[in-house]
Amino acid sequence: MIRLIENFIKYVKIDTQSDPLSNTIPSTSKQKDLSKLLVQQLKEIGYEAFLDDKGYVYSKINKNVDYDVTPIGFVAHVDTSFDAPGANVKPRIIKNYDGSDIKLNEYITMNPNNSPALNLVIGDDIIVTDGNTLLGADDKAGVAEIMELAYILSENKDIKHGDIYICFTPDEEIGRGADHFDHDFFKADFAYTLDGSQVGEIEYENFNAASANLVFTGKSIHPGSAKEQMVNASLVAFEFHQMLPVFLNPAYTEKYEGFNHLTNITGSTEEANVQYIIRNHNKKLFEQQKNTFIKIANYLNNKYGYDVVKLTLTDSYYNMYEVIKDNMHIVDIAKEAIEKVGLIPITNPIRGGTDGARLTFDGLPCPNLGTGGFNYHGRMEFASINQMEKAVEVALEIVKIVAKKNANNWKVTCI
Repeated sequence: MIRLIENFIKYVKIDTQSDPLSNTIPSTSKQKDLSKLLVQQLKEIGYEAFLDDKGYVYSKINKNVDYDVTPIGFVAHVDTSFDAPGANVKPRIIKNYDGSDIKLNEYITMNPNNSPALNLVIGDDIIVTDGNTLLGADDKAGVAEIMELAYILSENKDIKHGDIYICFTPDEEIGRGADHFDHDFFKADFAYTLDGSQVGEIEYENFNAASANLVFTGKSIHPGSAKEQMVNASLVAFEFHQMLPVFLNPAYTEKYEGFNHLTNITGSTEEANVQYIIRNHNKKLFEQQKNTFIKIANYLNNKYGYDVVKLTLTDSYYNMYEVIKDNMHIVDIAKEAIEKVGLIPITNPIRGGTDGARLTFDGLPCPNLGTGGFNYHGRMEFASINQMEKAVEVALEIVKIVAKKNANNWKVTCI
């Protein structure tokens, strides 16, 4: 699939980082640079496609059979993380990776010891960075794979399928990817996000997620006469952080364990601004974590005798399992597709976010599939060409399986 990789490399070279501090929609206009290209490509192969004013790309592949087929969808996001530089990405292909050291640049070398995911791709052709940026496989691998599926269906009219909806979202990395999703256009009964890692993954459990924004207001006094008068906002921010549970730091958690993650801090004596993300698979523990933030804020306000801290808690999304558990036929279809391409299905809880979580609670059940990208959000991010090709095969099998099941009078309505 030469075209798949050519498109992927083209996509990652376009800077599409989102910005959590921006109030615009989308948060950065440069995301539209890729979105416009995707619309152009979809139109060139004969599909209805458009970019709306919120930065979402929509397309529909009309069914080619004369019987009813459950409409399905595929979703990926165009933006990349703000956790590492995203401009001037310089991808490099390493053929038949043999497990040895990969020198990205003078300062960064990756190998299976400092990047265990490399053990999963020995023998594969892989794509790495030059160590100065992230790669953008999260989620341009998913974007490229959905685009390749669209190309394949346009070139192979004999593949039977129902209506297939496609959406490429902005701002997923900052938790806003489903905020303006057009459910009136996207009339799939269910969908899949292609936003996971190892191909063969089918993920339908994710964190309950919230963001915490804290503004600390100090009392700035000249340090020469500050005794019993100064309140240093930055120091109060440190005090707040030190009162959070130590072992809910993400560096100490795994599997189903939740965390409070400090994502940004700026400050001076007069004012400090701090942002956290709060995550837990367990809804009860999730609520307890948020309540801890409230209790600490109240304690500090009482201690200092004024509103030294203003806390804003915003829920982002919830654990999609609460919906998917009643619609497990969607997972079963994906597992069948994964097995048909010669892989063993892998089910793990998602320790991150996905547009699919919000979409699921908004009425579009949407589990997550692996794309072949690894080490997301960092300079050692890479993608396996072999796994990306398999991801396209999985998506194509899903299309075929749904059409075949409907031809056999399969009728299942999502709850």
